[in-house]
Amino acid sequence: MKVNHREERSVIVETVSKVMIPFIQLFALYVIIHGSSGPGGGFQGGVIFASSIILYALIYSLSRGKRQFPPGSQITLSTLGLFIYAGIGLLCLFFGKGRSHYLNYGFLPFTGRFEFNRALAMDVVEIGIGLAVMAMIVSIFFDLAGPGDNAKGEQEREP
Repeated sequence: MKVNHREERSVIVETVSKVMIPFIQLFALYVIIHGSSGPGGGFQGGVIFASSIILYALIYSLSRGKRQFPPGSQITLSTLGLFIYAGIGLLCLFFGKGRSHYLNYGFLPFTGRFEFNRALAMDVVEIGIGLAVMAMIVSIFFDLAGPGDNAKGEQEREP
C-alpha cells in the first residue's frame, strides 16, 4: 500500500498555531526571566521557545522553518548564549577582589548594592542559557528532520 505524503492543509491547525506561537514565545521569556526567583529558568524557557519554532516548522513546512531560523542564526545565538554565561562568570572573577568567585554575581559593578547585582546578573545568565538551549534544540531538530527541500512532496504553506 502506497502512502501519500501530501496531506490537506488544516485551516484550523494553521490558525490556532498562528495565534498560539507568539503566546508560547512570550511564556518562554517569562519562564527565563523569572527562573531565578521561582521554578523555571534558562533551560526550561529555552526548550519552550524552541518548541514554538519547531511547531512553526511542523505546521508550515520544514523548509519554511529553516528559512525563518537559518543555521547561521542558530550558531550565532548558541555562541552568544555561551559567551553571556561564560562572560558573566569571568567578570565575577575579575571583580572578585582577588578571590576566586566564578559565578558569585554580587561582585559585579552593575549597581552599588550586592543583592541587586546578584539578581541582575542571574537574569542575564538565565537569558544566555535560554538562548543557547533554544538554538541548540532547534538545530538538533532540523538536523534530525532532514534536508527540508520540496523534492519529497512536502507542501509549502503560507502562514
